[in-house]
Amino acid sequence: MTSKLTTLSAAVAAHVRDGDAVAMEGFTHLIPFAAAHEVIRQGRRDLTLIRMTPDLVYDQLIGAGCAAKLVFSWGGNPGVGSLHRFRDAVEHAWPRPLEIEEHSHAGMANRYVAGASNLPFAVLRGYVGTDLPEVTATIATVRCPFTGEELAAVPALRPDVTIIHAQQADRAGNVALWGIVGIQKEAVLAARRAIVTVEEIVDTFEPHHGQVVIPAAAVSAVAVAPNGAHPSYAHGYYGRDNAFYREWDTISRDRETFTAWIAEHIR
Repeated sequence: MTSKLTTLSAAVAAHVRDGDAVAMEGFTHLIPFAAAHEVIRQGRRDLTLIRMTPDLVYDQLIGAGCAAKLVFSWGGNPGVGSLHRFRDAVEHAWPRPLEIEEHSHAGMANRYVAGASNLPFAVLRGYVGTDLPEVTATIATVRCPFTGEELAAVPALRPDVTIIHAQQADRAGNVALWGIVGIQKEAVLAARRAIVTVEEIVDTFEPHHGQVVIPAAAVSAVAVAPNGAHPSYAHGYYGRDNAFYREWDTISRDRETFTAWIAEHIR
């Protein structure tokens, strides 16, 4: 059996291509910053970035010129304010124009579930009372054939590649994550290819409350990346760098300051 274990640079080189639809998931913690930085470092372009809550990680990718489109739900710097590179791209097309497709958290989650289930779309009770259906073409309505109830319908998400960060993988390429678990499992199962960065490789998994194990069969590559979620956190390994989230507001607000930060810390 071919090993799934590789380096992060090799994983990105093999599995992330210009023009891909790329999902990088992880809710509050386990956000795959190290992998995103490698995508920037390798100069990927024309990506459709998919993520619930873009966070700083997509602000960096957008500002670095990697993104042509963003599919998302709620965009902001948590607890601080705007994502200024995201905003600059939408309002002033810098460093390039950015197409946006906005959904609710529930809509995005259901889209991933539909993709993971190999279904063409998902139905949900959602979007009622919002303006999103008026501005987002990928929100429609269907009528339940059993009750007549009108429901929202959204197309499945099937990324070309999903990238997540997790606490551990074993030597066979199975992945374990725990703590606040978002939509990582479904995003991996919905994707054509999947890269997972981990804090460490272990021989066996110890059980943890709420633990999710993703089988190696669903994973294309596993790369060890200690602190790979920083400045977000990895439950049980390190905390969230709240100071950096505050500093990012100043770093990202100005184009030259942002460009200098990218040059110093990533490229």
